[in-house]
Amino acid sequence: MLRLELIGISKQYPAVKANDGVNLRVKPGEIHAVLGENGAGKSTMMKMIYGAVRPDEGEIRWNGERVQIANPAQARVLGISMVYQHFSLFDTLTAAENVWLGLDKSLTLADVTRRIVEVAAVYGLGVEPQRPVHTLSVGERQRVEIVRALMTNPKLLILDEPTSVLTPQAVERLFVTLRKLASEGCSILYISHKLDEIRALCHNCTVMRAGKVTGEVDPARETNASLSRLMIGAEPPQLQHHAGKPGATVLEVQRLSLAKQDPFGMTLVDIGFAVCAGEIVGIAGVSGNGQQELMAALSGEDARAAPNAIRLFDKPIGNHSPRRRRKAGLHFVPEERLGRGAVPTLSLAQNTLLTRTETVSASGWIKVSAVQLLAAHLISRYNVRAGGAGAAAKSLSGGNLQKFIVGREIDAKPKLLIVSQPTWGVDVGAAAQIRGALLELRDAGCAVLVVSEELDELFEICDRMVVIAQGKVSPSVATAQATIEMIGEWMSGLWDKAAAGAAAKEHSHA
Repeated sequence: MLRLELIGISKQYPAVKANDGVNLRVKPGEIHAVLGENGAGKSTMMKMIYGAVRPDEGEIRWNGERVQIANPAQARVLGISMVYQHFSLFDTLTAAENVWLGLDKSLTLADVTRRIVEVAAVYGLGVEPQRPVHTLSVGERQRVEIVRALMTNPKLLILDEPTSVLTPQAVERLFVTLRKLASEGCSILYISHKLDEIRALCHNCTVMRAGKVTGEVDPARETNASLSRLMIGAEPPQLQHHAGKPGATVLEVQRLSLAKQDPFGMTLVDIGFAVCAGEIVGIAGVSGNGQQELMAALSGEDARAAPNAIRLFDKPIGNHSPRRRRKAGLHFVPEERLGRGAVPTLSLAQNTLLTRTETVSASGWIKVSAVQLLAAHLISRYNVRAGGAGAAAKSLSGGNLQKFIVGREIDAKPKLLIVSQPTWGVDVGAAAQIRGALLELRDAGCAVLVVSEELDELFEICDRMVVIAQGKVSPSVATAQATIEMIGEWMSGLWDKAAAGAAAKEHSHA
């Protein structure tokens, strides 16, 4: 008997048919991947299985019986749990309170808190139950979501990009957990853009394109290239990564120490590194180790730093506002797309005004036609799937909105671009496009600083790397001299000062 079967499922939205006659079959104990580019209809299908969206046509069968899943609460009663890519947590509540909301109310909050600690320890997921969600980074929020799902003892677990916030070692631990769950009969629907993961973990793979299923394959018998062809109709473009030719120092951070502003935040301790013109420097680390605080200090959201702790073109900017830094050539892409990178309810055209003020006259009038033209240019240049410049930011898939936001900042021709999680939740084609654009920017002489939890990404595009752990940064190391295993160890704070110091002395351009 099948655990889950979708038969002819369709869903029409005003601008797009998200699902068009979709069929899906998942057996008990099967780890089943769903693969497709951004906007292919994967998330809509998952939301219908979880009861968050109603299908227009077709039927859903659960353990052989036709069901109508009215809402997520009913899905959880059936035994379906889901971890969204865009999180469904209440910012003002603690992690424990958020988990408690989705569980049997016969449990007390104290019981739930103890259980969270136990589950988090078993699965190697660091979660602090008492922390308010608004103090958590994107990665920490995802860990809360995963723990919440695991605590319901699901019969079907839906995971949307679950490993984007984990170290390589933690990914291995999660895979052990998922295989154990599957061996106990739990079915797992696994959405990921990491083709290596799908091939290593999953038993079956359903591929979607433009709302339709284009094939079902055994991923172990496929190559990354063949999966890419099924998904996007072509192989992703190969990046032409060659050694950069670094010029003068653009950004210099020296002895930057900042007390945490939030009781659950991370104090920055004696941070020091540099980024030169014509190079990409990567910052690796597990989410929640000070990345948020460092990005706030560099972007100007937190202007408490001593002026000389952050220097741009050898001028102190530690206490400058974001606008003043942007005028000097520093552009910034935050990790949160909706709410920080873009205003959800505003159109793409209106969202260009957040950082691109060339379309505003000296007297303060908005040049409406220029704003529309800029948005249309970005949509075309970065292949953004959207209903035009007037489409609301929240109407785009995560990957398409990411392409728009990253494109908006790259197109501004910055002298220093700081990007946090540039390809989080983005399909292989779009990720290659964004990474290629960052390399082009570097080759044009821009200094680029990339914060990413995707180690493969950092190794692919960076000239040098540092690792952040517990609010401190490692010495820098040339990417050519680093290994994924070494960086994974450093992400636990285990860098050998002497050896790393020697590497830094030889390869640092500071």
